[in-house]
Amino acid sequence: MILIKCSASTSATCVKDPLPHTKDNCKYPCYIFATCSSSSSSSLSSSIATARVIRRSLSLSLISTAFSAFILSLPPPPSYPFPSPSSKFPVSDFFELPNSGGLKALDLLVGSGEVPEDGDQVAIHYYGRLAAKQGWRFDSTYDHKDENGDPNPFVFVLGAGKVISGIEVAVRSMKVGGIRRVIIPPSLGYQNTSQEPIPPNFFDRQRLFTTIFNPTRLANGEGSTLGTLIFDIELVSLRHQ
Repeated sequence: MILIKCSASTSATCVKDPLPHTKDNCKYPCYIFATCSSSSSSSLSSSIATARVIRRSLSLSLISTAFSAFILSLPPPPSYPFPSPSSKFPVSDFFELPNSGGLKALDLLVGSGEVPEDGDQVAIHYYGRLAAKQGWRFDSTYDHKDENGDPNPFVFVLGAGKVISGIEVAVRSMKVGGIRRVIIPPSLGYQNTSQEPIPPNFFDRQRLFTTIFNPTRLANGEGSTLGTLIFDIELVSLRHQ
């Protein structure tokens, strides 16, 4: 029985909208220069391992590229009175908040009210998306209605530690009335399934947490992207405790 051994150059790069490249019965996800030769079964395992390393490297590269394009194309939620829902914001427009641990922010509207302090009770509206799911909206307070049908804001005590760190960091430097888009890295996102805000819909909650805490994908080195969150946050009000 003759087995085919395939090898590929790790310096190969992907082009836009890559198509499978085939050479001598060897298939790769992008335009990779490949060579094939007959080999015994003893070398098959090393060939498979090499191919897996290449695929993983390419997968992480594509995820990074897709994430940047995704952030560029995100419009504000339609409930916002401004800016226009068709507005797009390049990643380069974001700035890293000082001493934030890597949280990037873009102020869509600078508020004119007070700046909250730890211990204050704050009310926010948010629109949460998961980067690993192509910007899937997993929760939004604009969908949480009160008895009058009005959006019900999310209320929490700043600094109490019940909310994911990324939201606390973002809100701490906002003014009441402001709207800020933030890119929250996994280290400032969900560390467990009990941290707030928790999507009230069971299926949204299950999809969110099974993606972020997927053991197989984490083992494949995708931890730097799985838990990345994008939140649009409106600071509605605050009350000193």
